[in-house]
Amino acid sequence: MSFLTWGEIEAARGRIAPFAHRTPVLTSSIMDEACKAHVLFKCENFQKTGSFKFRGATNAIAALSPSKRAVGVYAHSSGNHAQALALAAKLHGIPAHVVMPEDSNPSKVEATRSYGARVVFCPPTHEGRWQAAARVGKETGAVFVHPHDDLHVIAGQGTAVCELVEDAGDLEVILAPLGGGGLLSGTLVAAKHRSPDVRVVGCEPAGADDAARSLRSGARITDFIPHTVADGLRTPLGENTFEIIRDLVDEIVVVPENEILPAMRFVWERMKVVIEPSSAVPVAALLNRQIDVAGQRVGVILSGGNVDLAGLFD
Repeated sequence: MSFLTWGEIEAARGRIAPFAHRTPVLTSSIMDEACKAHVLFKCENFQKTGSFKFRGATNAIAALSPSKRAVGVYAHSSGNHAQALALAAKLHGIPAHVVMPEDSNPSKVEATRSYGARVVFCPPTHEGRWQAAARVGKETGAVFVHPHDDLHVIAGQGTAVCELVEDAGDLEVILAPLGGGGLLSGTLVAAKHRSPDVRVVGCEPAGADDAARSLRSGARITDFIPHTVADGLRTPLGENTFEIIRDLVDEIVVVPENEILPAMRFVWERMKVVIEPSSAVPVAALLNRQIDVAGQRVGVILSGGNVDLAGLFD
């Protein structure tokens, strides 16, 4: 494995600067009171395409040689990487092909198509994703951009916490949602470089707790059927993210499924900010006191805000 370096994250910041938003950091006195801490939220729900994934996809495409970039890119994704890759490809003037599980959030499928990508559906399993992606790659000759295990993608995701620390100041604890591990891995490398003593916690939904189980067993779990409302966190760890998280993470917290939507509602109602269930997982960990942060400065990465609202307006 080629381990991710701080230099690669700094290079990513330069590549994505012309394209990505520098998202705001928000606070909430009600959240502070509930947690007995000072909580600072890095709002990647305000990022282009509605999630942090735009950072990694943009960096991966920008890092390609002109000849490789010209043939286009492809990936598999449950939604946020799909949208991010589609827009990043559009902004670079190249084609994008995205494999999405059949049970993907309909609004994310439509958004991916609206950015100009071709969508190919697959069974909602790890094996199903890879088989369909392999067919697309063979048909198109495009360059594969892994949704979370590509080192350029991970480096791009790490830029979010760089901005968080610059805007918020020193933090004692940083929380990030955990699915495939790209966001947490980039966060770990960047945060630990800037402040080796910072406590970085990955927050994983109980219905897709493969990372916690993988770290306990010492072997990466790759094929399972997730059952979680946090649709952006349904993918297993990659080879690179498993090793980075295993070596650097301070703790992984598994959040009960019945705590996720109430946490999302809390943020919507009290902060007037739209987040998706995946973003609510670390919020739930704070609200249900799974992590002791009393008296500390805590950073939380709100990973995205892509929610299917169709049911609300039927």
